[in-house]
Amino acid sequence: MNRIASFSVNHDTLTPGIYVSRIDGDVTTYDLRTRTPNAGNYMDNRTMHSVEHMFATYIRNSAVSDNVIYFGPMGCQTGFYLLTRGLTNEKVLEAVLETLEKIISHDGEMFGAKRIECGNYRNLDLEDAKTECRRYLEVLKSKENDFLYQE
Repeated sequence: MNRIASFSVNHDTLTPGIYVSRIDGDVTTYDLRTRTPNAGNYMDNRTMHSVEHMFATYIRNSAVSDNVIYFGPMGCQTGFYLLTRGLTNEKVLEAVLETLEKIISHDGEMFGAKRIECGNYRNLDLEDAKTECRRYLEVLKSKENDFLYQE
């Protein structure tokens, strides 16, 4: 059985940031790592779910919407995957930063928070999404984002 690429990354040295996880033809998978792996500080399901609703809606309504294939949480509760097509790393970073800022400043209802829109609509909280996005935005703004996993 072939080992998948994400299991080949040393999670003991991985820190929060944005990384290119893999490239498949013209599709790039970005690792949006919001938390340090294996450190005991994991996102709870409500936070992951809330960020997913807000981020997916904003990025799919952004200038790069036609290039976004997927956004969703990692099962390990330490980040998200963003799949894009035809964008430079710099353009993706710009879109991620803009999306985080929009979530933080969002004034209104949580996207997709009605029973007919979501299979677990009671497990959402806008403030949880804002807190996680604020923390991640600070990380991205405080470091050089070279998109490379550290060995």
